[in-house]
Amino acid sequence: MEQSYISRTSGIRMKDKIGYAFGDLASCLVFGLTQSVLNKFYTDVLEISVLSVMIMTIIARVWDAINDPIWGRLIDRAPVHADGRYRHWLKIFAAPVAIAAILMFFNVKGFAITWRTVWIYFTYILFGMLYTCINIPYGSMAQVITSSDKERSSLSVFRSIGSTFGAMPAMVLASFCYVAMVDESGNKILDANGKVMKVMDPTITIIGVTIIAVLSVVFYFLCYGWSKERVASHPDPKTKGQTWKVVKTLLKSRPFMAVSVASMLFLAAQMFGQGYNAYLFDKFFNKQGLTMLPTVFQYLPVAVIMFFATKMGNRFGRREVCSYGVLAAAVFYLALFVLALFGVTNVWLYLAANLVAGIGTAFIFLLIWALASDAIDYNKVSYKLNDDATSYAFYSFMRKLGQTVATILINVPLLIIGYNGSQLKTEGLTPDALKTMYNYSVMIPAVLFLLVFIILRFVYPLSKSRIDELQVEKEEYLKEQDA
Repeated sequence: MEQSYISRTSGIRMKDKIGYAFGDLASCLVFGLTQSVLNKFYTDVLEISVLSVMIMTIIARVWDAINDPIWGRLIDRAPVHADGRYRHWLKIFAAPVAIAAILMFFNVKGFAITWRTVWIYFTYILFGMLYTCINIPYGSMAQVITSSDKERSSLSVFRSIGSTFGAMPAMVLASFCYVAMVDESGNKILDANGKVMKVMDPTITIIGVTIIAVLSVVFYFLCYGWSKERVASHPDPKTKGQTWKVVKTLLKSRPFMAVSVASMLFLAAQMFGQGYNAYLFDKFFNKQGLTMLPTVFQYLPVAVIMFFATKMGNRFGRREVCSYGVLAAAVFYLALFVLALFGVTNVWLYLAANLVAGIGTAFIFLLIWALASDAIDYNKVSYKLNDDATSYAFYSFMRKLGQTVATILINVPLLIIGYNGSQLKTEGLTPDALKTMYNYSVMIPAVLFLLVFIILRFVYPLSKSRIDELQVEKEEYLKEQDA
């Protein structure tokens, strides 16, 4: 009996899964710095206004709208190297991405405010460009490591596990990069409750960032060495107008646009929590050492659910388990908001709710990349679209929009309550402002998660039964391509 094409281009081993996980571990080591540390470094150390930070991220995304598709097309057209079509790029851009990450955290406070602003704009956009150069080929690797949807689901889980470990060092740094504030006589400054006030220390920050960046290079090379491309892939011919044609196809693809928007909103919710908690735990709870715990508590369920997420997704449908899980998370954040209306805002209750909500979000966190791969498979079969790198570039851009949405959602509440990065005393914020700060911390993720549920459940069309049909269609398509 003839072996199917999908069977011949599948059969990944544990080494492949771990190697692929190392790639997102490396990416999240440096990307996590922008989530957990960078915004507060800008506002509190460099004393950049929150409005300038928002404008910077918007400008960066406008540039990404141009840069990301161009880079995707360049990869799709590039010759296939002896060490693979996509993994080849990991060894080229690993070190440049790490260097760019370090440059973002240089302490240029001694410069005039204009030059400080120019510096953060330049280094932030540079990092984004170089991150794109390595993240697009890395994401595209999933399409060529295996052609099996079930094995890609497993890769998605391992990739998400890698991202979990990759995000942790930045969270640790965000919690322990503070030193006690002192007056001119060297005495520690106390707040209204008699507790020592703390401020972010630029020296501790840059040392931590450098260590994290170097580790990212190590793990990128481990990903390169432990991964294998099994599916034959060929560069696209240079056709005039092909880039715009691909983009138009992606825009009309309901599965691809739905998962792209859902991923954008989910990432926005994640990044909002990680960035906003630095302010919430500093000013509202006055427990800077606990800053990392909400994110850690959200990730803890992943350590359990990762063992059966793939099986549950294959049995009940990836769309189904992801959508209802994220709905449960939205409900728990809404519960926190309702309790706050009655004056209940205990820090341990807040952390417990994050832990329970993390159970719901664990499924989409682990399987979101499999949903994206399913959508790309759909485009191959339905639209004969083989531009994997360009497709992933568009998807990556949508996730970057999530980063921008998160930055805006972090800074708009700060603007509303009158937060000033150089005004570090908690008593500088009124009780009403602090209450507003807390309300935003629970309402924003609740709304974002609810939107993700609606999109996945009612817009994204690739149910379990449709995925099964798609595999049959894909087998025929891949045979034709191979011939």
